[in-house]
Amino acid sequence: MWEYTDKVRDHFLNPRNVGEIENADGFAEVGSIACGDALRLTFKLDENKRIVDARFKTFGCASAIASASALTEMIKGMTVEEASKVTNQDIAAYLGGLPQEKMHCSVLGREALEKAIGHYEGKKDEAEQEKIVCECFGVTETEIVRAIKENNLQSLEEVTNYTKAGGGCGGCHGAILEILGRVRAEMENKPVERPKMSNLRKIKLIEETLEQQIRPSLRHDGGDIELIDVIGNRVLVATRGACASCQASNQTLKNFVEAKLRELVWPELVVEEEAQ
Repeated sequence: MWEYTDKVRDHFLNPRNVGEIENADGFAEVGSIACGDALRLTFKLDENKRIVDARFKTFGCASAIASASALTEMIKGMTVEEASKVTNQDIAAYLGGLPQEKMHCSVLGREALEKAIGHYEGKKDEAEQEKIVCECFGVTETEIVRAIKENNLQSLEEVTNYTKAGGGCGGCHGAILEILGRVRAEMENKPVERPKMSNLRKIKLIEETLEQQIRPSLRHDGGDIELIDVIGNRVLVATRGACASCQASNQTLKNFVEAKLRELVWPELVVEEEAQ
């Protein structure tokens, strides 16, 4: 069984914004019932071009319902430009995380949002002209390439988790591996421009890194650390236990905590201890 966060369970059992907006400014349908997951997204703008309402209808699992519910809550109040920057990782982070096997549900939400914005902007949907790689789930090469790049995917299993491609008959495994090898080579042989990271995603990664990579070492020596706030690239923390009275705590914050956060989250982070 998969482990779901309380927030995923809440959005599944009590989904927000279910339904469809008449005369919507943005409209999208992605996936298909035949493939197992389908999502219809509509949104309405106010006079200031902000999303004043967003609604969804979906056919899918608990993660699909929760992801769509979360997405509609996230984008309400955003401008179209702000909403266009929401990633599948942002959706998963809003829910407190999704099982790797269910990350395709967050990708489906991001695809619906992108298509709905395209509808509002009058862009022609070119999906029908794209090359289908996975016939079982209707996944295109463009969708696979984008998932690999945005989520740093490195295996066939990860591609399936994020896109469902290859999760049916398996006949496309060779094609997926070819795409994966080609995209990974492009990513590794030239500098990769870091995508913009939302503050929500940044905080989530900082919390995970503190809990999994930093706290165990500090607690081993009787110390601990608490995240107080994140302001831009400034990470405000408070030392606890033995760390609070240790004369070398500043060195620990810079040489260990800050170094680890820069390595695993964002290279420009600066760790500062909250003034007492």
